[in-house]
Amino acid sequence: MSRSKELFRPRVEGRVGMYVCGVTAYDLSHIGHARVYVTFDVLYSRYLQHLKYEVLYVRNFTDVDDKIIARANELGEDPLSLSSRFCDEFHADMAYLHCLPPSVEPRVSNHMDQIIDMIKQIFDNGCAYKIDGDVYFSVDKFSAYGRLSGRKLEDNRAGERVALDSRKKNPADFALWKSAKPGEPYWESPWGPGRPGWHIECSAMSAAYLGYSFDIHGGGMDLVFPHHENEIAQSCAACRSSSISYWIHNGFVNVDSEKMSKSLGNFFTIRQVIDLYHPLALRLFLIGTHYRSPINYSNAQLETASDRLFYIFQALHDCEEILRQNSEINLEDFPPKDTLDCITRFRSEFEYSMTDDLHTPVALAALSEPLKIINDLLHTRKGRKQQKRIESISAIEKEIKNSLTILGLMPSSYHELLLQLREKALKRAGLTEEQVLEKIDERSSARKNKQYERSDEIRRELAAVGIALMDGPEGTTWRPGIPLDIQEKLASVSQ
Repeated sequence: MSRSKELFRPRVEGRVGMYVCGVTAYDLSHIGHARVYVTFDVLYSRYLQHLKYEVLYVRNFTDVDDKIIARANELGEDPLSLSSRFCDEFHADMAYLHCLPPSVEPRVSNHMDQIIDMIKQIFDNGCAYKIDGDVYFSVDKFSAYGRLSGRKLEDNRAGERVALDSRKKNPADFALWKSAKPGEPYWESPWGPGRPGWHIECSAMSAAYLGYSFDIHGGGMDLVFPHHENEIAQSCAACRSSSISYWIHNGFVNVDSEKMSKSLGNFFTIRQVIDLYHPLALRLFLIGTHYRSPINYSNAQLETASDRLFYIFQALHDCEEILRQNSEINLEDFPPKDTLDCITRFRSEFEYSMTDDLHTPVALAALSEPLKIINDLLHTRKGRKQQKRIESISAIEKEIKNSLTILGLMPSSYHELLLQLREKALKRAGLTEEQVLEKIDERSSARKNKQYERSDEIRRELAAVGIALMDGPEGTTWRPGIPLDIQEKLASVSQ
């Protein structure tokens, strides 16, 4: 509400209550949704808990809604059955993205009593009215309406879940309860059979689990108005002392500078993206921009994130191998001062950037120095001669691992992740590993026969589709790379 950074002070020392608006479950989730839930996973599951807060994280499912009913009618399916199916699909997507489950995950269909009770309170407090079985909130009764968004009543987007209805006293009034229509699911209420409006659901469910006043309420930027504005109005109308300490909203995912959304039809589902890119590459892409800033979706960005992911975990995999080979060394010994200084700098940068409004891009950038030092220790002549080299590798690897865990980027196995990244690269390239190995053999033959033009041509052919060749003492191997055309685009943008 202050439109500025505020020092975080929870209402109860050591505890945090947090509510994040969940999906309306009628279709597969897109990467705009992924951004919301990755953002709040970093905040809740990772960083607040890393800081030793006890967090009660509530994230709802909207499983009763106009969109769900319309989709169910299209498919000839029961609305609650359809929404339940897409709730399960959402859980699968969250698991792919390493988002830990919230503490509580309420569904609208299981909280009708709480919703009806809250509408009764609002009605009894003179802030709602009934028309033909529908109940509307009267925005004129709430003088502070618009204080979160800074918008005026006339700015309300009529038609965007704020139905056009000439019966309303004010065009901005919104439905708390909708009377039953033929063929729709309904519940009994004091105003007749029907179902809740969209906005009341979150007010009722957040109050049920966190009370009327709690620490953090979050969601995408598109929810500021009217959804969160309406939540504030409802909750305060039901309980005058209702108050949220911190409203947190993440920026949009844009495609060609336009917000990605199902209604605009310019969206990519999480499933479509992770069919070609590793889910952790998508997560890395999403946290590579500050959560409040807009982020532009492109294959180039995902290729870059995928390439960075491979670099990070190849280094960590090499660490794991050398530590296994030197398991007899006592790793409790302190590493050299240079290593300790590197770790101190990294830890300080990482913690400062995360504490400063979850500045994940800066936290990720801080990984560059320790990763460079690890690669020097692993692969350069000078690095191999360093005193206490193994102790340094172990200490830096541990620090990097801790930070990646906080960011939700740690796989169960470095080796498995690298294999999966290679598989995705082959799929994007339209090649099998056998075909790549055949090309490597053909190139080796060409080099032996001094056919250097053909050798270079094969390298370029593979590089063009994102397969990078690496020549070493033991022969030629391959790794995923950024396709040449994308490298050229990125180079032209940076100049």
